Amino acid sequence: MKRFLIFIVLIIAIGAGLYYYLNHNPYFSNQPVSGNGTATSMEITSNTFKNGQPIPSKYTCDGENISPPLTISNAPYGAKSLAIVMEDPDSPNKNFTHWVMFNIDPYLTQIPENFSSQNVTLGQNDFGKLGYGGPCPQSGSHMYKIEVYALNTILLLQKGTTKEELLNNIQGHIIEKAQITGSYKKL
Repeated sequence: MKRFLIFIVLIIAIGAGLYYYLNHNPYFSNQPVSGNGTATSMEITSNTFKNGQPIPSKYTCDGENISPPLTISNAPYGAKSLAIVMEDPDSPNKNFTHWVMFNIDPYLTQIPENFSSQNVTLGQNDFGKLGYGGPCPQSGSHMYKIEVYALNTILLLQKGTTKEELLNNIQGHIIEKAQITGSYKKL
């Protein structure tokens, strides 16, 4: 009888462990779940400006022209990489590209200011340089859009890839995307 009770307790413990594993393992879920059981969406935020608010001049051509710190929350399970694009849709000629970066580890939640890493691939911005080039409108206030894409692949693209090449290559690989906007008026 004692062995039978130990066997039953063992079966219950294994079942509980398996239940927990299947319900909390990213490989068996399509989307992150909050503590109350509701699905969550990927978000991108910054601790230096709120969505739709002015970008501090430190991150522009009037300041240090370094990339702002970003936080990426709730990247979806199944993501193999992230890509970031920053552009100015208010530019007179086109959506001016300020930042292209891809093959970012999907578990990277904090991108510090002035981010540089050998573990990501930098694309070419419309200033003709790799990486980040801050807001620098010729006149008026412009809105800047930073988008993060969660992808189901690691991209086989080279350093210096343009935004257009990146966006063409991620079609069919986007699991989810998120956006933050900020404004800037040249000093």
